[in-house]
Amino acid sequence: MRVLANDGIDPIGKEQLEAAGFEVQTENIPQEELITKLNDFDVIVVRSATKVRKELIDASPNLKVIARGGVGMDNIDVDYARSKGLHVVNTPAASSNSVAELVFAHLLSALRFLNKTNRIMPDEGDVRFKELKKSSSKGRELYGKTLGIIGMGRIGRETARIAMGMGMNVLAHDAFIDAVDIEIRLHPDLNLTNPTVTLTSRSLDDVLKNSDFISLHIPGGGGEVIGEREINLMKPGAGLVNCARGGVVDEKALNAALISGHLSFAGLDVFETEPPVYLDILKRDEVSLSPHIGAATVEAQARIGAELADKITEILG
Repeated sequence: MRVLANDGIDPIGKEQLEAAGFEVQTENIPQEELITKLNDFDVIVVRSATKVRKELIDASPNLKVIARGGVGMDNIDVDYARSKGLHVVNTPAASSNSVAELVFAHLLSALRFLNKTNRIMPDEGDVRFKELKKSSSKGRELYGKTLGIIGMGRIGRETARIAMGMGMNVLAHDAFIDAVDIEIRLHPDLNLTNPTVTLTSRSLDDVLKNSDFISLHIPGGGGEVIGEREINLMKPGAGLVNCARGGVVDEKALNAALISGHLSFAGLDVFETEPPVYLDILKRDEVSLSPHIGAATVEAQARIGAELADKITEILG
């Protein structure tokens, strides 16, 4: 059987599939060519770049499995694929820690002005260095602050776990989950029992009003969740991090809040359009940026590759 890993797959996953007797192609086929070429494969493995829509599914009757390396499946017509008898799988847990850690990379970068100083310091002289040192001397700590988490799926829970470990208070909102138990993981060498904290879902407005920072962990495809109204509910000087999906934040409303000073910073890993077309917000000193790399760690990709190989082999092996 043939597997097209159109957005790539970690070598560990490729080796596992080949050891199980699968032929694996990792050379990318452009989206516009897939409709004539995908029928040569039994499995397609995608991340966020390749779209598997109804037209492509209909043109590929030999396709048996659609595998998404990652969490969100908004680039796949999941219900339609399953109605046609295809297996659709993803790896919801494999990248949770990687995305959660990126949230704190953005938070720490913005609170200590690293996003600004890293842009300016290499090209400036002694006078500017002293100015930067002065302007960066009013950083803030995460310890003792309140992090509001919108969406308490696996990544949201991992974000809460890290926040609590850093001494933060956590408020959460989820439209579908009433409460979750967060286990604070201690190093195994300590030989201590991991404490558990129960996190209860609050209203969205309550979380927005009472948090120092907001981190989004909600799926895309459902439209805007954070717009002008929601931003205005946030505390003056609060910060917003979006490592979830583009389109859930109104970027123009966010930019306006940064210009007015109502929000002090934003951390963005995802954008309404990728590559981003609304460049005003990208150029602001108050914005920490990354190019949609939430799951792009060596460890996460290895876990994703291995989990995909296991699931594909279980279905077709």
